[in-house]
Amino acid sequence: MGIKFEKWQGLGNDFVILKDDIATSDLAIKMCDRNFGVGADGLFCPTESNVADIGWKFFNSDGTIAQMCGNGIRCFAKFAKENNLVSSSKFSVETLAGIIKPEILENGNVLVDMGEAILEASKIPVLVDNPQDFEIQGYSATAVSMGNPHCVIYTNEDSEYLAKEKGSLIELDPLFPQKTNVEFVNVISQNRIKMNVWERGCGITLACGTGACASVVAGVKRGLINNICDVVLPGGVLNIEYHQTGHVFMSGPAKKVFAGEFQI
Repeated sequence: MGIKFEKWQGLGNDFVILKDDIATSDLAIKMCDRNFGVGADGLFCPTESNVADIGWKFFNSDGTIAQMCGNGIRCFAKFAKENNLVSSSKFSVETLAGIIKPEILENGNVLVDMGEAILEASKIPVLVDNPQDFEIQGYSATAVSMGNPHCVIYTNEDSEYLAKEKGSLIELDPLFPQKTNVEFVNVISQNRIKMNVWERGCGITLACGTGACASVVAGVKRGLINNICDVVLPGGVLNIEYHQTGHVFMSGPAKKVFAGEFQI
């Protein structure tokens, strides 16, 4: 039995996209395996939707369900358009994080209205009184949800080193009952930051779109950066705008790597 798929990447954050609505946790684990499968940070497929132009089903590489993925939604947008699953370059996608609205730009990048950043502790969720400033594992942090929980730590230390050494500890910290993505951020200027990430259910990745959004929101709330900011990730650069309405807009690339058929 062969399963048709496409491999896509957004700033090195890579995904397997199935052509049919057959994604499962077990299949995600098999296909995302970098030694015995295709290799990816996550797997998703299109679904029908009664509330949006199209829906998607998304799994992390460890088989857990993901509410949202910023780099993934850009890849999904171009996949959907190229496979004629949607008719317009601007459309709506039903996700577990709500309705997300991507737009494919003339330069090939994808602009996404990621919705409103969530700053209430109970909705993130995080078990602290003030999610904008609390201590975790010895670091001052800010918690933000972009449909999935993030713990953002601005630091003068090496963000790459911290992501590798501290990411898993913070992901599993009991302050986050649903675990969390973890971003370590260095300020380059008020309009540019460097971010390294430990993703919940994935570990170290080259980029995280929702993490970039959460990092800008946290930086603005702490008075460290401007509301329009470039986020430098190991895989490339995303432009993030934290709008006065509370919505966060993300712009960046998405590219098809190859197509194939996975043998079960």
